[in-house]
Amino acid sequence: MTAEPLLVEDPIEDIDHVAALRVLESESVHIIREVVAELERPVLLFSGGKDSIVLLRLAEKAFRPSPLPFPILHVDTGHNFDEVIEFRDRRVAPTADNPDGIKLIVASVQESIDSGRVAESTDPSGSRNRLQTRTLLDALEAGRFDAAFGGARRDEDRARAKERVFSFRDEFGQWDPRAQRPEPWSLYNGRIRRGESVRVFPLSNWTEVDIWRYIELENLELPSIYYAGEREVFDRDGILLAVSPHSRPRDGEHVSTEWVRYRTVGDLTITGAVRSRATSIGEIITEISDATVSERGETRADDRTSSAAMEDRKREGYF
Repeated sequence: MTAEPLLVEDPIEDIDHVAALRVLESESVHIIREVVAELERPVLLFSGGKDSIVLLRLAEKAFRPSPLPFPILHVDTGHNFDEVIEFRDRRVAPTADNPDGIKLIVASVQESIDSGRVAESTDPSGSRNRLQTRTLLDALEAGRFDAAFGGARRDEDRARAKERVFSFRDEFGQWDPRAQRPEPWSLYNGRIRRGESVRVFPLSNWTEVDIWRYIELENLELPSIYYAGEREVFDRDGILLAVSPHSRPRDGEHVSTEWVRYRTVGDLTITGAVRSRATSIGEIITEISDATVSERGETRADDRTSSAAMEDRKREGYF
């Protein structure tokens, strides 16, 4: 589904929003260029979700009219929404403006399981979310990537709020929140030793509303699951999960068809939908502006296991 044109209801307010978005855009583009200037082999982590879609657009803007000087990497759990994979493949395909397309690397969790790099999950939900850390680290090592762009934002989770824009990882790909470098006046130090790497988050200072306003401003296409529609879901511990071959209701869990949409994209076995009638970006912005729970807090079952769930995974190498 393609975003609708920007509708101006209050011209003064709209001008303020556009100016603020262009400041964020300029900051992010600067960060992306700094990484390419300082490090040798960057890669952009791409999930097909709204944040990585915005990040990819910013990267393209940073180097136009030249093609991207780095590939994009998708860590595929095998438990994806079909709409997201279809969108991913279409987004990287050759176009008139980019006849070579975008180089996509797919790192498969299933291949990690088959090769014995990780054991099949014993999680009763069927989630492979934790398994993807090993797959990601292997892919970064295989590509000899010393920098990985991610679409994480500080407003998503308290662990992500602790991270710098340049978030350093040791030779094992692990993160220590106590060993980060200061970034005064937006000065970034990309110096690393052999074996170390850095995760870079150009969207750190953006909010969920900023992301949606930028999608509207740039008329970016998104996977259809971000917009409300009638979908089969079932309730598990207060989260509405999609009915699929990978997520089926247990005894006592009943399937219903409801108007829902997704605020975030991930492993469908743990990524919940929200009840919604929002079928346009304007309606979505209004909806999330009134929300009192973050997108991950409302829809991600893996973040409910403990208050430090995200930080624990990040210490292990999760992006």
